[in-house]
Amino acid sequence: MKIRAGYDIAFECFQDVPMVLMLTVHPSRHADILTDHTLQVSPKVQAKNYTDVFGNICTRLVAPTGLIEIRNEFAVADSGLPDAVAPNAAQDPVHELPDEALMYLLGSRYCDTQKLTDFAWSTFGQINGGWTRVQAICDYVHDRIQFGYHFARSDRTASEGHQERVGVCRDFAHLAVALCRCMNIPARYCTGYLGDIGVPPDPAPMDFSAWFEAYVGGQWYTFDARHNHARIGRVVIARGRDAADVAISTAFGPTRLARFKVLTEEVPADEAFSLQPRVETSSDSLLVQRQFA
Repeated sequence: MKIRAGYDIAFECFQDVPMVLMLTVHPSRHADILTDHTLQVSPKVQAKNYTDVFGNICTRLVAPTGLIEIRNEFAVADSGLPDAVAPNAAQDPVHELPDEALMYLLGSRYCDTQKLTDFAWSTFGQINGGWTRVQAICDYVHDRIQFGYHFARSDRTASEGHQERVGVCRDFAHLAVALCRCMNIPARYCTGYLGDIGVPPDPAPMDFSAWFEAYVGGQWYTFDARHNHARIGRVVIARGRDAADVAISTAFGPTRLARFKVLTEEVPADEAFSLQPRVETSSDSLLVQRQFA
């Protein structure tokens, strides 16, 4: 299938503000991009990309005083298959894990494992098998936390989410990631697009979604404690230890979010779509920053 995705985001800046944006589709999906994948900024500013320590593509710019608008729209090919399921995937012994997976066993800003370790072992310690244990954690988190956009709080940790029992998708992911790490299962936080494909439409405005990946059976598998069932059409933007590593925007100065719209939808098979983004632009010149070679 083909998926149309994009965003229309605006910030009001009260002075010139350096910013780092993480809005480019992850390099692992670049081969699937069917159209131009460009970040368009108004007013015109200079911007450059770099790759962070987790392999995500980031864009640096200085937003001028006033309103800055950031837009993109593109199409991506997808298999149309739901997330892979491997119930027989075993838990890998720590001493056999690849070096790059070890950082995902450690506590991080929002995944405060030290506060959850005793609980994790008493609750999931008798469960054998890597996949089985991760799924049991997802089941627990899914039942433990009540979802609601009005529950969003940017500084809630995994242990606080466990105690408060409310949150948004990032809180589900943080708690599940932390519990997996407590059980010596590497787990990493993911953010990206997840539209209502193959499920009833959600009347709430579209947002970027958070899920996680766990390393079991010698590879990374996708898990989603919020929805807790295999979904179709995930398009990952970034991976990291937790939400602090993959913020869609980081401003080094005073800003106000003025507009935030996210698009993710399946393109009907009989629909022809442009090879250029269908974003509205002002008459002012725009910097069109190529997102990847």
